[in-house]
Amino acid sequence: MHALIHIIVSWLVSALALWIVAQIIPGIEVRDFGAALIATIVIAIVNGTVGWVVKLLVFPLTFLTLGLFLLIVNASLLKLASLFTPGFRVRGFFSAVVGALVLTILSSILRHLVF
Repeated sequence: MHALIHIIVSWLVSALALWIVAQIIPGIEVRDFGAALIATIVIAIVNGTVGWVVKLLVFPLTFLTLGLFLLIVNASLLKLASLFTPGFRVRGFFSAVVGALVLTILSSILRHLVF
């Protein structure tokens, strides 16, 4: 039961982070909080399927750039997730890069505050 509550709270925190990112980053749009909840699930699915394969393939480049290339990979995965999610749109690659960076930082801060 405790694990289920942890998963649900983590999902809500991630959706809140995405919704906040959409409010402050031009080019990232989330229709409402319900769309943010769905988008968070799609982002998790994309990261869990395509994401680990891509990260494995680009590991040498990630290593050479001291991890900075992961920002490009995460931006691409965020943009890919937006293609499958109604009510969630990422316009432009620059918005995806900034959005991925801010989403990562904001999610970490919110998780630290909640857990």
